[in-house]
Amino acid sequence: MGRRWAWILVAVTLASGALVGGGSAWFVRRGLSPMRELAAQTRAISPASLDRRLALADPAEELLPWVEQFNALMDRLERAYAQLEAFNADVAHELRTPLAALIGETEVALARERTSDALRETLASNLEEMQRLSAMVNDMLFLAQADRGAVARRGEPVSLAALARQVVEFHEAALEDAGLALRIEGDAAVPVDEALFKRALSNLLGNATRFADAGSTVVVRISAELAQTAEQVEVVVQNRGQAIAPQHLPRLFDRFFRGDDSRCCPDEEQHHGLGLAIVAAIARMHAGRTLAESDAGLTRVGFTLAAR
Repeated sequence: MGRRWAWILVAVTLASGALVGGGSAWFVRRGLSPMRELAAQTRAISPASLDRRLALADPAEELLPWVEQFNALMDRLERAYAQLEAFNADVAHELRTPLAALIGETEVALARERTSDALRETLASNLEEMQRLSAMVNDMLFLAQADRGAVARRGEPVSLAALARQVVEFHEAALEDAGLALRIEGDAAVPVDEALFKRALSNLLGNATRFADAGSTVVVRISAELAQTAEQVEVVVQNRGQAIAPQHLPRLFDRFFRGDDSRCCPDEEQHHGLGLAIVAAIARMHAGRTLAESDAGLTRVGFTLAAR
């Protein structure tokens, strides 16, 4: 009888263990089925279907934060992919125009015998187009370096108003031709990369000169503001002229973005649409941000710099 009960106990124990093990395996598989479904949905996402998002009919509470964060990541990735495609198309469009001009003028020059003066004129025109191409390529390389996390090399604190006056001297002829006056307001001593700061301000002044009303005054305003975490210095160029449409303001610093054609100046074809994107990159390199406002006939475009 003892042996019989021993075998019964062993059999019951083994059966119970098998039952518990089988039930646990089934329960685990059932609990992991949402993960398998999410994995299948993730495998189905490709560059051709970036609009897909993860979704579960009855998601566990523990999985909801993960699903939401993944979908938010996909939103950012989709926007970045769309910007990349648009950027490639814009680059191709911008490069096509000077290349077509170079090819066309060269073909015309080779079509028949030309005098040395005619060939010199063709070469001078081609040189202008090649300089435009070179400037565009250099700007794109600079933006690529900024996107990879390049940081400005700061020196000793320097007067931003003094740097602004140097930039204004370079733009004096253009301001005079446009019938514009210029005024610098405020100052701050900040350690900056002087070359990058002057490049950003020069781009802003060039923009203001092209779009400001004749006879008006362009204002370069330098002011310090206390941000949430660190002191910031704000540099803004203000001009009076036709306002920028509100829907265009968020995209003002996008590469190759151009707003309303009615605001375009006669020589706008000479500008390839990277100037404000470079301003944004220089602001990031100085731990700053960009800003743009346009209302009541006044347009204010600028950037901030971390004061330290």
